[in-house]
Amino acid sequence: MTLLNFYQTFLSKSQNLSGLPPLLFRLILAPIMIIAGYSKLGLSENPETFLQAISALPSIVSWFGNAEWGLGLPFPSLLAFLAAWTEFLGGWLLFLGLFTRIVSIPLAFTMFVAITTVHLENGWFSVTPTNSETSAAKVLDWLNVPGAKASLENSKQASERLNKMREILEENGYTEYLYETGKPVILNNGIEFGFIYFAMLLSLFFTGGGRLFSIDYWLSQSFFTQNHVK
Repeated sequence: MTLLNFYQTFLSKSQNLSGLPPLLFRLILAPIMIIAGYSKLGLSENPETFLQAISALPSIVSWFGNAEWGLGLPFPSLLAFLAAWTEFLGGWLLFLGLFTRIVSIPLAFTMFVAITTVHLENGWFSVTPTNSETSAAKVLDWLNVPGAKASLENSKQASERLNKMREILEENGYTEYLYETGKPVILNNGIEFGFIYFAMLLSLFFTGGGRLFSIDYWLSQSFFTQNHVK
């Protein structure tokens, strides 16, 4: 019983820091969203008109609309504009913890669109595991999940190709320079990162910006205090 009381007391006291996980989610997501939106806008290209300044870059609009090498979406100018500003402004709101629940909805939607239109056909992994023994697909293979064996086989083939690339680089020199900032990997461009971001945004929709560490919290406290006084 003493242990149970200790656990209950610890759990109750720990709620004082319940805003820490939302804060960490926000700090991870905010820079990603801000730079994603910023890179779609012409903010750094000295536009001649205000309309050009607030519109998505022509290359982004083309990518949104072209069905052959892009997303093939209707109304590409409008959708690119909305996506860019949703990410850019939404990222700053996440950083501040302001209107967190509200802004999480369109940001999660942009992640869903990115997952289904850009990454889904590439499977799960963003970076191909090159060691089948440590790949998460091995656990799924134990459970006989369809596609797991194929993923493990792909890891073995990717490992062979990556090792071959490294051999070629070592034979031709400059490996110290080429590996100075990190070793090469095989990019798979799957849904892994996008799905993780989507899950984090979904969590923020339910939790809000978090206790103590968001503007939302202090605004709600002020609102509650004013109503309580009245």
